[in-house]
Amino acid sequence: MKYTAFGKTGLRVSQVALGTGNFGTGWGHGAVPDVAEAVFNAYAEAGGNFIDTADVYQFGQAEELLGKLLQGRREDFVLTTKFTNGAVPNPNRLVTGNSRKSMIASVEASLKRLRTDRIDIYWAHHPDDITPIEELVRGFEDLARAGKILYAGLSNFPAWRLARAVTLAELSRAVPIAAAQFEHSLVCRESETDLFPASLALGLGIVTWSPLGGGMLTGKYRQGEQGRAEGFGGRAFQPENSEQRTKILDTVLAIARELSVSASQVAIAWAGTHGAVPILGPRSLDQLNDNLGALTLELSDEQLKRLDTVSRHM
Repeated sequence: MKYTAFGKTGLRVSQVALGTGNFGTGWGHGAVPDVAEAVFNAYAEAGGNFIDTADVYQFGQAEELLGKLLQGRREDFVLTTKFTNGAVPNPNRLVTGNSRKSMIASVEASLKRLRTDRIDIYWAHHPDDITPIEELVRGFEDLARAGKILYAGLSNFPAWRLARAVTLAELSRAVPIAAAQFEHSLVCRESETDLFPASLALGLGIVTWSPLGGGMLTGKYRQGEQGRAEGFGGRAFQPENSEQRTKILDTVLAIARELSVSASQVAIAWAGTHGAVPILGPRSLDQLNDNLGALTLELSDEQLKRLDTVSRHM
């Protein structure tokens, strides 16, 4: 595993993060505790040190499982989690969104589930279109002063909100907005227009989710598998629903055959060439081991050009 400096934080993180949306079965689709433990241990043994979770993942089960797995080795990992959505199926409206009240309630609950005294990077999961950015920035500052978070990040925020938050934090000398997280893959390249340039210009650490397009880029849905297409109610899934997407997958599969590797490895290797830390979200040990194969895969300039050309945003 290679390591990279994460924005301006001074953290040195592994080249891929482990996403834990599949840790637990609270959503009716995921990994039982023994499988989650095997995935976590294999990622750690491969040198991975960057963990991505959220209170809503499997309705709190992901954080609970991580809390157990981190005992005795908490300092070996950069632990990140998110708030905004709540950790139960039908949360009270006062503990969702990005208000100061929601933030405080959420961080206290996450700390208990994670069995830790602080969170390394605390993300607002997405905008709620109600809470002013000023309140969000001040809330992060309060949590940092209380020692409950070390860094703040914004997930799934548009570039203009991201830039405003970073600027307000700088002007008010609050804890900096240190990181940005957003979707990016061969079938979702819109972030290259604004979010990547903005994040790089602002000196943010960049984390990208769903490098496999919710599994679409593995080619498994052509074989009749369902996976995330149905397991998560279709959330975070990119269907093969256009001529361009069919051409993208055809190209990924062709390059995989040329290199005698999996389509997943090609897609993840491509995602890793953009200056971001892609999140792997395996549901099984086999999936993780396959995904980790991307770390030693080097795509040629010609192969990268083919992938870039076929997936260029129209």
